[in-house]
Amino acid sequence: MTPLAGWENFYVIAGSSAGALIGLQFVVITLLANTPARDGQAQAGDAFATPTVVHFCSVLLLAGMQTAPWSGIGPVMIVWGLLGFSGIIYEIVVARRMRLQTAYAPVFEDWLFHVLLPFVGYATIAVSAFTLRVNSVDALFATAAAVLVLLFTGIHNAWDAVTYHVFSRKPEKPK
Repeated sequence: MTPLAGWENFYVIAGSSAGALIGLQFVVITLLANTPARDGQAQAGDAFATPTVVHFCSVLLLAGMQTAPWSGIGPVMIVWGLLGFSGIIYEIVVARRMRLQTAYAPVFEDWLFHVLLPFVGYATIAVSAFTLRVNSVDALFATAAAVLVLLFTGIHNAWDAVTYHVFSRKPEKPK
């Protein structure tokens, strides 16, 4: 029995939530596709919308990994660590994109929810991968916390994007 036993329910809930939220994100983007585009909006999408989908996909991937019937913990640690390190690198890219885009001036809350919290989540996943053999209980709980951070951060960011488009970017009514 691997240390992952007993986590199936948590990851089924987290994974199905992430999958549903990915679908919802596509619906919202499709509905907003008819609004007039502004200069730099594609850059802003790369900085704000795409990372949200990436976080949901990361949660979905982790959920799939955690519920797969692994014969040992070694392969899980490798994939888990790669996801964590890839997420850290991606967050550096996101920070750069946020800084360079011109459609919107990010405030502290944006930096917190689009860079800092996801960075901490991915770093926790990476560190947990290395500590899994030594202290599997703490590593699994830390990863579960990181999964929730990514999930709730994605929910916040998706809501923030929708409210921005609904309240700040209403198309002008014809005269």
